[in-house]
Amino acid sequence: MSGLGRGVVAAVLVCGLASSAFAQGQGRRGGGPPPTAPTITSLAGDVQADWTALREQMVAAADAMPADKFDYKSTPAQRTFGEQVMHVVQVNGFLFGTLKGKTPAPAINMMAKSKADVVAALRQSMEYGEALTKEFSDAQLTERVTPPPFMGTQASRIRLIYGLVGHTQDIYGQMAVYLRLNGVTPPASARGGM
Repeated sequence: MSGLGRGVVAAVLVCGLASSAFAQGQGRRGGGPPPTAPTITSLAGDVQADWTALREQMVAAADAMPADKFDYKSTPAQRTFGEQVMHVVQVNGFLFGTLKGKTPAPAINMMAKSKADVVAALRQSMEYGEALTKEFSDAQLTERVTPPPFMGTQASRIRLIYGLVGHTQDIYGQMAVYLRLNGVTPPASARGGM
């Protein structure tokens, strides 16, 4: 085998070993095996797992901000940190009703201001969303319901749920900036997340 041939074989082996190590979690920041995830075998299971992860991320981020910084805003035109969190709660409350679930909505303080009240409202909202996602089978997630007017005349439940996920992730990104501007590392980043 020529020198070039041996070089190609060596490069392929190195790439293969590196990708294998990465796939086994060794390529993650901090090393070690990847977190254990439940085996999910359905669309409904995926939705439930994604919502649970989102709930944990949001509640941890809200709880990480010191109470005296809930009035912080990056510029005068922006919402305060507490208002960002409550925006998620309020949008969730508006859109959850369109899913037509059976779980009764909790009584959430939509005007919460203090850290304790805002985090409690967020926790209630996200837990309610978690309960709703557990109601629907794969087939029910694809059923058409009447969404808010800005989404047309019909949408699937899964589209509405992932609309909420996308909106919440957008606000989470803003919250992460607020946290960092106040010297707080977002908990998801502190764990070695991205």
